Amino acid sequence: MKALVKTQKGEGFVALEERPIPEIAPDEVLIQVAYSGICGTDIHILHDQFTYYPPVIIGHEFSGRVVKIGDQVEGYRAGDLVVGEPHNRHCGRCYLCRNGHIQNCMDKRSIGWGIDGSFAAYLAMPEKLLHKVPEGVSLKAAAMAEPAAIVAHQLLERARVTPGDNVVIMGVGPIALLAAQMARIAGAGKIILCGCTGDIPYRLKIAEQLKCYDLFIDVLTQDAAAIIMEETKIGADLVVEASGAQSAIATSIRVLKKWGTLCAIGMTGPEKIQVPWNEAMMKVLTVQFNMSSSYNGWNMALNLMASGRLQVEPMIGVKPMSAWQEAFDDLESGRAMKMLLEPEK
Repeated sequence: MKALVKTQKGEGFVALEERPIPEIAPDEVLIQVAYSGICGTDIHILHDQFTYYPPVIIGHEFSGRVVKIGDQVEGYRAGDLVVGEPHNRHCGRCYLCRNGHIQNCMDKRSIGWGIDGSFAAYLAMPEKLLHKVPEGVSLKAAAMAEPAAIVAHQLLERARVTPGDNVVIMGVGPIALLAAQMARIAGAGKIILCGCTGDIPYRLKIAEQLKCYDLFIDVLTQDAAAIIMEETKIGADLVVEASGAQSAIATSIRVLKKWGTLCAIGMTGPEKIQVPWNEAMMKVLTVQFNMSSSYNGWNMALNLMASGRLQVEPMIGVKPMSAWQEAFDDLESGRAMKMLLEPEK
C-alpha cells in the first residue's frame, strides 16, 4: 500500500512509500482508510518540531471501514464505519490512566508519530479506541471527529460555556470555528472572532457560512482589546486561544473579566513566550491548558454532527495522497481551512 512516511529526523524527509498492509492483533481491527485529516501536528512533524519516531507513517485523524477483525473483537464487524481515538499504547497502570486520562499517559505511542498512522490505505486499531460513525454522518465529516472531540472535551466538558457567556475566540482556523459553533450550541451570548487580514478572503467566508460568530476583529488593523471591552463592558467570560500567537495570548488575558476563564488549545511555535502574568493573577483568572481528547468528548462531537448542529463539511477540502505536498502548502499559506487526504486506490 502507499503511505506517507516521515523517513528520518530533520526538516522535511516526508515521502510517499510502499508499505505492507498492517497485520492485526487479536484485539484489533483492520480499517480501510477513507479520509485522513492533516493536523497542525503533522505540519510540526514535517518541520521537525514535534516528537516522533521515524520511520513512521504520519496522520492520526481518520475515518474508514472495517475490513477485518481480530479473534477477540466483539463489538465490530466487517463493513462497520468507524473513527478512532489516537491514544494507542497507553499503559493502563499510571495515575493518569487510572484516573481516566489515557490521552495524557506518558507512555502513550499514538498513531501518526509513535506508531504507524492513517496517511495510508489501511490502518490497524484496537477495538477499545473505536467509535462507530453515526447514521447520517458522512465519512468525510467523520474524519473531523478527532479535532471536534478535542474541542468538545476542552470547551464543553472542562471550560463549561454557560448560557449568555460572552466568548472571544483567538484564531479563525478549524479549531476556532469548531469552538465557535460549540459555544453557540451551548448557549453563548456574544461570540467574537479575532483573526488577521489574511483570514478575510477565505476563512472568514466559511465562518459566515457557518453563522457561528457575531463580530470579527482584524487584529492587524483594529484595536482588539478596546473593541472587546466596548462590546462586553466588563470583559469576556471566556477566551478560547486557538492561534498559538504570543500577541493573542497577551490580548486574551487583557480582555478577560475578573474570574474569567482562558481555554488554551493552540500550541505556540516558540518554546517560551512572554505573558502578562501579574495581570492574570490580579484578575484571578482560571487558565486551562489542554491536550488531546476524552472518551466523552468523542461521543459529544459525533452526536452533535449526527444532530446537524455541528457543521464540518464547509471547512473541508480533499486531495489525493499523491498531492500531499500541495495540501500541506495550502494549509500553511492559509489557502485552505482543513485538508483531508484520500488514500491511493
